[in-house]
Amino acid sequence: MYLQIRNIWRVDGLYFLGIEKGFGTDAASTIDEECWKTMGALEARQLKEIVRAKEWSIPRIMEALRLTSWALDQRDKAIEVEKERAVFRVVSCNTQLTRIRKGLPEFPCRPVREGYLKAFAQELSPGINVTCKVCPPGPHPEGAWCEWEFSKST
Repeated sequence: MYLQIRNIWRVDGLYFLGIEKGFGTDAASTIDEECWKTMGALEARQLKEIVRAKEWSIPRIMEALRLTSWALDQRDKAIEVEKERAVFRVVSCNTQLTRIRKGLPEFPCRPVREGYLKAFAQELSPGINVTCKVCPPGPHPEGAWCEWEFSKST
């Protein structure tokens, strides 16, 4: 299964690089953002059908998030789950490390990932907030490419 997920992400990366080369990073990012926002909602809908939970608490949302193509591709991650709050942190990002290896700048992935995660959480439970703590293009500390907090709306 991991090979198929890895291949999905390779296609995503190649598609992005092609758009970026032809039309620039802004155009590629805008297209990527829309695609992944839709993907977040679609993956959540699929998982709702499979899990058939009546209530989507933060711990249950994090269980579902672990099953998404994005989370499964992030092999080096840290997930902290409490009853009313959770944090998903990508420690080592395949996408960013590949770009750096190819001599490309960091991908400004915050809008793409934020749209994906918010759509995912909203599809499962409209009362969940997703807050970006760290993500390119902003600065990030050593050992955290991005960090996302999930909490209940107040």
